[in-house]
Amino acid sequence: MTRLDRRGSDHAMAVALGLAVVVLCTVWAGGETTVAAQPPEAAQDEFVPMGDIPPEDQLPAAPLLVAAYSVVWAIAIGYMWTIWRRLGTVEQELADVSRRIGEREQSQE
Repeated sequence: MTRLDRRGSDHAMAVALGLAVVVLCTVWAGGETTVAAQPPEAAQDEFVPMGDIPPEDQLPAAPLLVAAYSVVWAIAIGYMWTIWRRLGTVEQELADVSRRIGEREQSQE
């Protein structure tokens, strides 16, 4: 497998991981992420405290916050994983170059 083939497969793996995380977070958040809460019609022109809004019209913040943090952590971990893979490839290529240089120096002696 050439270096370009590995880079393409790493990119495909990162895209697949990202899509899986988005789907997982969407499923995990469930139906709780409904349309934003709207105050009652009569109180559209004035401030309405959250306690006065019916519970079915309130938007829960915890599932959204957990989903957002999950996505950010998954992206960060995925990015670090790709860096780790690329660094491993570079280290392997450097070892190959060092080995070739050593072989060349031994053959010239």
